[in-house]
Amino acid sequence: MDKNSNSEKKREKDFLQEIEKKEKRRIKAQSRKNRTIWMGFGLFGVIGWSVMIPTIIGISIGLWADRKWPGQISWTLTFLFLGIALGCWNAWYWVQKERKVIEKEIDEIDKEE
Repeated sequence: MDKNSNSEKKREKDFLQEIEKKEKRRIKAQSRKNRTIWMGFGLFGVIGWSVMIPTIIGISIGLWADRKWPGQISWTLTFLFLGIALGCWNAWYWVQKERKVIEKEIDEIDKEE
């Protein structure tokens, strides 16, 4: 009788712990739901600006260089490509940074379980 009672108590305790974990995960997911949507829109904005600004700066420098040193080489195209490359690298940096934050949150959730 004692053995059955202990096993029932253990199962009940395990069941309650499982429910508690699921409830915590659900509450955390609900609190992140709105943040995730706005963070996603914000990340799109950051990525867009981080590509656009170096590209525009590259075009501006290229136009200035074309006027200053005219020749067979199109400085505008050269600096345009450099600006795009720098902007893409910059966007990659921001995406990687956000990915690390998301992975950290997932690891924290997994550790709680």
